[in-house]
Amino acid sequence: MNTAKKWKLGLIAVLFVFIITVPFIIQNEAQPVNASNEETNVESLADKLNEILRNNALDGSTTGVSVRDADSGELLFSYFGDHRLHPASNMKILTSIAALETLGPDYRFSTEVLTDGTIKGGVLQGNLYLKGKGDPTLLKKDLDQLAADLKAKGIKKIKGNLIGDDTWYDDVRLSQDLNWSDEPFYTGAQVSALTLSPNEDYDASTVIVEVYPAKEVGGKPIVKLTPHTDYVTIINNANTVSSDHSRAISIEREHGSNHIVIEGVIPVEGSMARSWVSIWEPTGYALDVFKKSLTENGIMFIGNSNATTGVTPTDANVLASKQSMTLEELLVPFMKLSNNGHGETLTKEMGKVVHDEGSWDKGLEVLKDVVTQYGVNGNTILLRDGSGMSHKNVIPANELSQLLYAVQDEAWYPAFEHSLPVAGNSERLVGGTLRYRMNNTPAANNVKAKTGSLTGVSSLSGYVTAKNGQKLIFSIMVNNYLGSSSNIRSIEDAIATELANHEF
Repeated sequence: MNTAKKWKLGLIAVLFVFIITVPFIIQNEAQPVNASNEETNVESLADKLNEILRNNALDGSTTGVSVRDADSGELLFSYFGDHRLHPASNMKILTSIAALETLGPDYRFSTEVLTDGTIKGGVLQGNLYLKGKGDPTLLKKDLDQLAADLKAKGIKKIKGNLIGDDTWYDDVRLSQDLNWSDEPFYTGAQVSALTLSPNEDYDASTVIVEVYPAKEVGGKPIVKLTPHTDYVTIINNANTVSSDHSRAISIEREHGSNHIVIEGVIPVEGSMARSWVSIWEPTGYALDVFKKSLTENGIMFIGNSNATTGVTPTDANVLASKQSMTLEELLVPFMKLSNNGHGETLTKEMGKVVHDEGSWDKGLEVLKDVVTQYGVNGNTILLRDGSGMSHKNVIPANELSQLLYAVQDEAWYPAFEHSLPVAGNSERLVGGTLRYRMNNTPAANNVKAKTGSLTGVSSLSGYVTAKNGQKLIFSIMVNNYLGSSSNIRSIEDAIATELANHEF
């Protein structure tokens, strides 16, 4: 036989082995791992999960699934569980765990009012400083109370400047991978150490804009801001139309300014339109609202006073202060409602506390140090922000399930588990982002898990109790899908429900 013919036969043999072997490898990815005494039941579970994962909605996507025994950490099922995937808001699991470990469940943020002057005859002779230390829960009513505290000290007039101090963190307002299209909205709000939330959802650095119809057709719609502030400028291009029209209102801030543009039409007897709009440079926003609180409490500025930003002198005296809720309490709106701003604030706060630098770089350094101490392989993850908005965060499903396993013995773990959304529970601050999912299934009021969603990305990771009482840990991440996100969520729900219904 000549050399060419031998070479061709050899190539055919290699191709034959490749064709036979590759499907086996791919199939093996979706098989149970380390099946123990319950081998038959574990294999049965794998068969059922594999069947769910054959859904056509996953065609062309990359999906990772990991299931562990919560008691032993044993990996029961892995479907591409070692593949690095974008977690979306499942990134908040890492952030909340790192914050609890680093800051502690009783940690509180603070806001201070200080002066470098003296009080004489009801006049504060000197500057008044509003110093923020990262509190994302500061409300208008809190600024009112700080103003009332100053009034109680006998201050009626201020001969000096009002200065906002946001230097607790650096001056980088947006995480490095935030999409331009997200920046005007509450999902991409800027991070400042001195900021304000409009209501008790605590979407810091945003203002609520409501648009109501005018009393007559052709009139300009009425615009209401919560809280009221002159820091933004409303450009009202909308019109009130007859009641036989549909409402079509857009509310969006121009990039690089605080011009909020309102376009479209609203029926004369129609319902109002509402939007949470992010603020450009939120330090000035908090300062503007605080100045209004001072005025409302009868405290006036005299002389050539200005409202500006600056640094509080080290020898300034504290006149009043406000402490936030505890971290344990903050985790509820953070995790249940998937609040992006909280994730980024906590990241900077960890950097400030551990490295005395309130930056994303130092905060992410702390975050990585914490999760790797719980057995997460630091060589296979990439962390770019604290909220999961970045499309560059990556972590394998097996690493995320490992983290969820390892933290269960921590004293703060009950606070973490309590913060997770509960499937099918209609209470907004209990069910959170899962309150309308898995209703009337064995997963309802059973599955406790964090959701995640970006364009082309969906995730669900957490805990579930199986039919026989065995607690399980799971992580599901789907990347690069096209089509309806509801189809992907139904697959996640089917997997979680199967785990709830399974008996080992």
